[in-house]
Amino acid sequence: MIACDLHVHTHFSRDGEATVEAVLARAAAAGLAAVAITDHDTLEGARYAARLEDPAVLVIPGVEVSTADGHLIGLGVTQPIPRDLGVLETIDLVHEQGGLSVLPHPFHRLRHGAGLRERGALRAVDAIEVFNSRYIVGTANRRAALQAARLARPAVGGSDAHAARYVGFGWTMVEAEPEIEAILEAVRDGRCYAAGRMTPLRTYTGQSIRSTWRRVRRRIPR
Repeated sequence: MIACDLHVHTHFSRDGEATVEAVLARAAAAGLAAVAITDHDTLEGARYAARLEDPAVLVIPGVEVSTADGHLIGLGVTQPIPRDLGVLETIDLVHEQGGLSVLPHPFHRLRHGAGLRERGALRAVDAIEVFNSRYIVGTANRRAALQAARLARPAVGGSDAHAARYVGFGWTMVEAEPEIEAILEAVRDGRCYAAGRMTPLRTYTGQSIRSTWRRVRRRIPR
């Protein structure tokens, strides 16, 4: 079994704070075999990582897409996926690229949980994120775990880190060799489980406040 953080952001995300190099260095220090770079609506972080020589850990290319129904992660994708489409259509686009679709924080109301608006997404995705480290309480994680078990969907975990020091706070143990396709195939087959620890409340709250303020500033006429 190898440890993989399948939900990480870099400064290529609009609310990310860490360079790609810092994310990979922290992933190696945390003992991860692989990390998925899943920036919001852009592949630039993953593409930047692919150009690095001898990265500290295996990098799985990915993206967290803002669909009309909530967020969706595509792993193993290398071409842009448009935002604001329905989540079911977006899942199909991920699959057209041979990618793995993951429903992140599916029941979190303030973080665009697609499981709240389109219940069909829970059956359509390849995996459900049942551990996300950026929760004040674990209720939404527990609900996701219950639904994943009920629907027999593979369960994964991720840190959802927006700062390098929290990479590896959530992870997925995968029965696979440290190769991208082997990891994705193992997750599809359910040869994995999720684990982790919570991001400190003060950090999570501070990141949320800064993210909200950035959104407000973008709407202020100049």
